Amino acid sequence: MGPHPAVAAIRLAVRRVLHDVLTHHCAQDRPEPPLVLVACSGGADSMALASALAFEAPKLGVRAGGVTIDHGLQEGSDLRAAEVALRLRGLRLDPVEAVAVRVGEAHPVAHGASYRGGGGRREGGPEAAARDARYAALDAAAERHGATAVLLGHTRDDQAETVLLGLARGSGTRSLSGMAATSGRGGRYRRPFLDVDRQTARKACLIQSLPVWDDPHNTDPAYTRSRLRHEGLPALEKALGKGVVEALARTAQLSRDDADALDAWAADAEGTVLDEAGTLDVAALFALPPAVRRRVLRRAVIAAGSPAGSLFARHIEEVDRLITAWRGQGAINLPGRVGVRRQGGRLVIRQG
Repeated sequence: MGPHPAVAAIRLAVRRVLHDVLTHHCAQDRPEPPLVLVACSGGADSMALASALAFEAPKLGVRAGGVTIDHGLQEGSDLRAAEVALRLRGLRLDPVEAVAVRVGEAHPVAHGASYRGGGGRREGGPEAAARDARYAALDAAAERHGATAVLLGHTRDDQAETVLLGLARGSGTRSLSGMAATSGRGGRYRRPFLDVDRQTARKACLIQSLPVWDDPHNTDPAYTRSRLRHEGLPALEKALGKGVVEALARTAQLSRDDADALDAWAADAEGTVLDEAGTLDVAALFALPPAVRRRVLRRAVIAAGSPAGSLFARHIEEVDRLITAWRGQGAINLPGRVGVRRQGGRLVIRQG
């Protein structure tokens, strides 16, 4: 008899990703087997992911390891991280590492022993600061161990929450596209469970007798995602039916396809509106569809030094009005000390 359907589902999802990782690795003519790390908090999603990686990787000749991040935000978090590391070793993952981060401070400690992520205020509050520190630590761990990929345990439910958060921000198609199945430098981050619901991952842990840890932050109403998870989505499901999560996940993929196409169009259009001095032709910009034009403007502003994480739709709309609603208005000041002004028939974007 085969494995329980929940266990089979998580293993199939991981097997597909490992096949892809292996294909890309072999295409680079690298003789050693690839190393894939799982980022594991000890929660049900990431423990299910770790168990599936431990089962599938040896069958494909892939080395499998794990990393757990101690954010230092709760008392005893260091002991929790050490316990998770022991569980990963119990699954015969190797290497396994527990990495401490200090959220909101500026510099990583030598050799990756810990990471103090953040470096100043950032839009998004403590959740965003913790995420920044976590990804910086995972990047450092991947470099340290020479890992080809890092697996993340985001599920279809997480994707649905991300789409709703993007909708609330009003940030456009890219924001609605949620999390990519593959992201990061060189496609380092892989999310095998974006088509797997949270309940399936939890069931797989139960069937395999895997101990899991429920992070109290996940139920803390002080956190936006927690409120959405425990109040917002249940209310939507009550009003609209149980298919809301699946529909939102489909929306993410459709939005991602659209956003990718528009981004490619904008990259091509940039060459037709930008001159050697770095200014942009207003008439040529005006002729572009608004969705493409705004992407061209965003790319130009970021290239001038405005931080992408601090640049919102309202900023780009202000710049767009220099093209579509010109009334002689003055320069627009953007994050990163970037200024945009209209000079004759050109847009001039400068930092200073």
